Amino acid sequence: MKVELDYGRSTLPVTIPGDCECTVIRKTALPLLPDPQRAVRRAFDDACGSASLATLAAGRRSACILICDITRPVPNGLFLPPMIRTLIGAGIAAERITILVATGLHRPNEAAELAELVGSDWVMNTVRVENHFARDDAAHTDLGRSSARNTPIKLDRRFVEADLRIATGLVEPHFMAGYSGGRKVIAPGIAHQDTIRTFHSARFMEHPAAVQCNLEGNPLHEEQLEIVRKLGDVYALNTVIDEHRRLAFINFGNVIESHQRAVDFVHEACTVAVPRRFRTVVTSAAGYPLDKTYYQTVKGMVTPMDILDADADLIIASDCSEGIGSPEYREAQTRLVADGPDGFLAGIMQKRFADIDEWQTEMQLKPMRRANIHLFTTGLSEADQALTGVNLTHSVEHAIAQSVARTGDHAVAVIPEGPYVVPVYRPAAV
Repeated sequence: MKVELDYGRSTLPVTIPGDCECTVIRKTALPLLPDPQRAVRRAFDDACGSASLATLAAGRRSACILICDITRPVPNGLFLPPMIRTLIGAGIAAERITILVATGLHRPNEAAELAELVGSDWVMNTVRVENHFARDDAAHTDLGRSSARNTPIKLDRRFVEADLRIATGLVEPHFMAGYSGGRKVIAPGIAHQDTIRTFHSARFMEHPAAVQCNLEGNPLHEEQLEIVRKLGDVYALNTVIDEHRRLAFINFGNVIESHQRAVDFVHEACTVAVPRRFRTVVTSAAGYPLDKTYYQTVKGMVTPMDILDADADLIIASDCSEGIGSPEYREAQTRLVADGPDGFLAGIMQKRFADIDEWQTEMQLKPMRRANIHLFTTGLSEADQALTGVNLTHSVEHAIAQSVARTGDHAVAVIPEGPYVVPVYRPAAV
C-alpha cells in the first residue's frame, strides 16, 4: 500500500509493507464553498455578532488588519483585496490602512516571502504592510495585567490605536491553545515578548487543559479572551480549509463569536475517533509552510499522542528546509540534549518568563514520554540533527519495518496531514 505524506511543497510517497495492517487517518471530508469570492462578500455583509464590514468602516479614520505569518497557509490573497476595497469605499484613506503580520516571536516575513504571504500585488502596492516585532519595547501599549493569572498585557500599538481592528486567520487544531485563529492572532500574534513568554511558561504549558482541540478550561484560551475583551471592539475574519487547502468555511464578525462558530464548524472534521491504539504511528509536519523548520515539526509529534500505545514508535517526516529554527530554540535543544528530558523540565518549572522558543522544546517532552520518536528529514545539517533529541532515520519505510519487527505488532497508523488531524482514542463499544 502506498500513502502520500504532506512533505515540503509536495508529498513524500511511503510504501507500507504488505504484511502490515494499515489504518490511514484523515479528516472528515469538508463541504467546499463552490464560489469562494462570493462567500467572502457574503461574510462581510452577513457578519456574526456585528454590523457588516462596510457599516463598521464608515466614519473610521484608520484600520489595522492582522494576518498570520508565513507558517500558516491562510488564503490571504482571496479576502484581502475585497476587504481593503470595502474599507477604502467606506471612506478610510489607503495610507491609513495597515496590514500587520502577526509574527509573535517568529522572524519577520520580508521581500518575496512577504509578497507570497499577502497574495496580492495590488494590496502590496496600495496599503502599508509591516511586521510585528515582539522585542521592540517602544512599539507596544501596556494594558495592565490579566485578572486571573497576572499575565502582562502588552500589544502592538499600531493595532491598539487603530479605529478599526481586524484579525484574520485560519482556524485549525493548535497543540497548546486548542485552536488557532481569532484571539490567538492578537495574543501571542502581536504581543510583546513579556506577554508571549508568560503564555509559554511551564505553568501554562504543563496545564492538562492546554491541549489541541480543547478550549474548555484552557488557560491560554482564557487569557486570550480576557485580552481581546480588554481591547474593546475587535473583529475577525476566520477561514477553514480542507486537506488540499481549498476553502470550506469563511466568516466575519465579532472576534469571539465568529471564532467560536468557526471552531464549531471544524471540530467534528479534524477530531477523528480511532477505536484502538498503535505501537507504530507514521505522521507528517503538514508540509509547506509548517514544516520549514524543526521548531514547527514538534506540533506533528504532539497531536497523535492519544493513539500511541505503550512503548510505541512515532515516525514523523518533515522537510525542515530552513533548518532547526531560531538561535534561541537551538540553545534550548542544546540544553535538552545535555540535560535530558527530566533535567530540562526541572530547569524551567519555576520560571515566570519562559526563555524565547524553549516552549517548543518543552512540548517535545510530552511525546518523548510516550514514544520513541524517529525523524525523516532532508533539510537538517548533521549538527542540527544532533540537536533534535530524537532518532534519525534514512527512510520512513525502514523505520516502519524496524518498528514492526521490534514490537511484533503489524498494525500501523498513518496520518498524512500531520497536526491538522487530531486522532482521539475511542474504544469500540462491546
